[in-house]
Amino acid sequence: MKTYPLQSMTMAQAQQQQFKLVDIICRHFPGADFLSQGDLGLVPDLHQPRMTRRIETVIAEFFGAESAAFVNGAGTGALRAGLAALASPNSTLLVHNAPIYPTTQTSIEQMGLHVIRADFNHAEQISAAIRQHQPAACLVQHTRQKMSDRYTLQGVIDTLNQHLIPSLVDDNYAAMKVAKIGCQHGATLSTFSCFKLLGPQGIGLVAGKQTAIDALRRSMYSGGCQIQGYQAMEALRGMVFAPVMHAVQAEVNDELVMRLNQGELPQVKHAFLANAQSKVLLVEFHDPIAEKVLAAAHTFGALPYPVGAESKFEIPPLFYRISATFRQTDPTLEQRMIRINPNRSGADTVMRILRESCQLRD
Repeated sequence: MKTYPLQSMTMAQAQQQQFKLVDIICRHFPGADFLSQGDLGLVPDLHQPRMTRRIETVIAEFFGAESAAFVNGAGTGALRAGLAALASPNSTLLVHNAPIYPTTQTSIEQMGLHVIRADFNHAEQISAAIRQHQPAACLVQHTRQKMSDRYTLQGVIDTLNQHLIPSLVDDNYAAMKVAKIGCQHGATLSTFSCFKLLGPQGIGLVAGKQTAIDALRRSMYSGGCQIQGYQAMEALRGMVFAPVMHAVQAEVNDELVMRLNQGELPQVKHAFLANAQSKVLLVEFHDPIAEKVLAAAHTFGALPYPVGAESKFEIPPLFYRISATFRQTDPTLEQRMIRINPNRSGADTVMRILRESCQLRD
């Protein structure tokens, strides 16, 4: 089975991303300014906490974006806000010819958007769909929606920009893991969840063009919509640590693929990496034992379900069923395949749990 996972940053690249962010922080927070939880409320000239805007400026500079804004609702809220900023209700939205992430589908339905599809793996199909339907905007998922997906984000965005189509990139599971996110490739907006970057639950971020961010801010004018200073500060702290932590995780995944494909566990037919949606280890067994292996693994310390898919709360490895979008692609995979996210664990821990689970199943 051939997959085309995104290229994770190396440890050296991740360290440079951490150093870059810290350097920007130093230039925006002299002296003891950073040793603060931040302010609250609607500062008159900003209509949001001053610390929140200050941190948004730091993040925008880090991603090379014109502007950035925190939103409530984590990644789902960020996507919903981005859709509202770029598309009017009942307008047309271009998406990849693949299953749409369930919470994104809900946002699309709530706006009454008319979805048209094109295979993003073929640029000419994107262009044909644009010429035929003239969509108001395009939604692009940075990570893979199907195992066979191989499109490059840069290629898709270049095609959209040639046709002057605004682009909204779902950068969840990619931000701080790969070298660039959507807005760094020229997209109108990037969106992601800070919860997946070791930040607080419920906080999302949108970064990109100033005009789109301004439209987003106008739609969230009330005090209850604002992200308070202490929440923004917690999100920024998480982002500092996220690149290196995810690079460690990527190294563990690479080691697991090598060991499993060398035959260390006879029950395993094949192991490979895929973005489903986070970059995970997919383990295929010779026999349809996935359900029994998962039940056993949870008794040996594996997490049985995610909290926020790589949130700060998820320390032990996650042993879980394959994603809904992959199950839609091939329902038979559910009986013979599982996904494993090492989280903060090492390869030996994952191998021990998998080995003991297979033996208990036997």
